[in-house]
Amino acid sequence: MKIVRMQTPEGIRYGAVEPEGIRIHDGTPFVAWQPTEVVVDFREARLLSPVFPTKVIGVTANYASGADAAGSPLPERPSLFMKPSTAVIGPGQAIVLPTLSGEVHHGASLAVVIGKVARKVPVEDASSVVLGYTAGNDITAQDLLREERQPVRAKSFDSFCPLGPAIETEYDPLEDFSLECSVNGVLRQGTSINDMIFGVAELISFVTYVMTLLPGDVILTGTPPGVGPVKSGDVVEVSLEGVGALTNPVVSE
Repeated sequence: MKIVRMQTPEGIRYGAVEPEGIRIHDGTPFVAWQPTEVVVDFREARLLSPVFPTKVIGVTANYASGADAAGSPLPERPSLFMKPSTAVIGPGQAIVLPTLSGEVHHGASLAVVIGKVARKVPVEDASSVVLGYTAGNDITAQDLLREERQPVRAKSFDSFCPLGPAIETEYDPLEDFSLECSVNGVLRQGTSINDMIFGVAELISFVTYVMTLLPGDVILTGTPPGVGPVKSGDVVEVSLEGVGALTNPVVSE
């Protein structure tokens, strides 16, 4: 099932993608999830980020091809950072380049959406706390990261975490699915999610032994080689096979 979150005249609602459109549901995918009789045409749907997390946990240097390209040894454990909920935007919403930075980079990522309260989850039980998967874009003020060595500051500006377009609940992260990022139609990043050093189950366990994850929280599992700058007027598209394409324009603040 593909789950979306959308703006309607009655407010923000969740829905499920069907052949004829998006069926509105009462409640949320986390509690009291019930279909209604209302189906919205795809052309009329105003999609938002498919989830609004309390926090986003990111992972750096999690692709083996990235370590090879940099000539670096594989890490022994995941390296984490965080983004606030205010960084999250949805499909079609603008990535805003802050005046504090002159070099902002894209970063395609497989995003894991947590479905239930998760604390100290063993690797073998990790799939039980997952609602599904979506595409993410780890936007980073690269100059600030390089100069200040403060990942949270460099990655936390408003609009620096596009998510979407939908949460796929029947996605298998062990499959050989492709993850790509294009800017203005030109491919910049492209790999298989199987190139990740630490898989989804390992990451969920590692994170939940540090902090409790709540329903709707998101883990960005890392970005492959090929990250690069974006400028005002660009259009960035992250494509996750099996989920869909997340497209966002870029504008100046």
